[in-house]
Amino acid sequence: MGSRPEARATGSSGGDAPRAEREGTDVAVVILTQNEEANIGQALASVAGWARQVFVLDSGSTDHTLEIAVGFPCEIARHPFEGYSHQRNYALENLPITTEWVFFLDADEWMPDALKWEISGLILACPKENGYFVKRRLVWMGKWIRRGYYPTWILRLFRRGKARCEDKAVNEHLIVDGKVGYLRNDFVHEDRKGVSAWIAKHNDYAAREALELYGERSRPQSEIDASLFGTQPQRKRWIKHRIWNRLPPILRPFAYFFYRYVLRGGFLDGKEAFIYHFLQGLWFQFLIDVKYLELKAQSRARGEDSPPTGE
Repeated sequence: MGSRPEARATGSSGGDAPRAEREGTDVAVVILTQNEEANIGQALASVAGWARQVFVLDSGSTDHTLEIAVGFPCEIARHPFEGYSHQRNYALENLPITTEWVFFLDADEWMPDALKWEISGLILACPKENGYFVKRRLVWMGKWIRRGYYPTWILRLFRRGKARCEDKAVNEHLIVDGKVGYLRNDFVHEDRKGVSAWIAKHNDYAAREALELYGERSRPQSEIDASLFGTQPQRKRWIKHRIWNRLPPILRPFAYFFYRYVLRGGFLDGKEAFIYHFLQGLWFQFLIDVKYLELKAQSRARGEDSPPTGE
C-alpha cells in the first residue's frame, strides 16, 4: 500500500521512482476542502514534491484547514460551496491549471508511493486514454475494510479539457471524452475526523439521497449510462434503478447489509469491519429510506404530487 505520509512530508524520494516524479510529474492535484484540519495535512503531504501543481479549493473553512495548507507547496483558491459537482466543475474551469493531467483527491484521502510512481510512468508513456479509474482502499478505525466493499473503482485521473463532472447532488461521476483505462494501484481513503463527524456528514448525505430518490421521476436521465455490462459506476447505476429502487423501503437496507457482511465475507475482517458495514451498509441506507418516506408523507399532507426543491 505504501508508507503513510507524515504531516510535513515532501513526497517520496525512493531510488526506483521515475525521474519525472523527482522533477514534478505533469499532473495537477485538486483538493476540495471545508473544515478539514484533521485530514488536509495527510492529503497534501502525500502529493507534495510529486505533483507539478497542487490546488486547494476551499469553500469557507472556519477551522485551521488553510493555516495547515499554507505550510505546503500548493495554491489556495476559494469558492462558495454549491454542491460537489459544481465545485469540481468550477475547479476545472477557473483554476490556473497548466498541466496536461488532473487528479481529484479528496481531503480525507492520500496517495501511496506505488500509485504515484505508476502515474508518473504512465504519463511519460504518452497514453492514448483520456481518463483512468483508480481503486479506492478504505481504511476505517485504522484497518483496511477489504471484504464486502473493495475494490471501488472511481475515475480520478484524466486529461485536462477532456472531462467534466455530471450535474448530480450526490454520487456524482466524472464524464470523460474518449477512451478510459484502469490503474493497478490504490489510493487510500482514511478520514481522521472520527465517528461523530462521519455520522453528521452521512446524515446530510442521506437527506440529499432521499431528495434525489423522491424526485427521480421528474429529473432528466443520468449522464452516465446505466448498464449491467459497463464500468462499475454504470453497473451500480443499473442496479440502483432496475433493482434497488424497486425493493421495499426499510427492508432493502437489511438485504444489502446481509449481502455485504455475510455473502461477500465482511465478517472476516473483524470488529472494525462490522462497525463500518453496520453504519454504512445498514444504518445509512435505512436513514435514506426513512427520510424518503418522510418526504412522501409531507407531500401527501400538502396535497402535492411533485418533490420539494432544494438541496
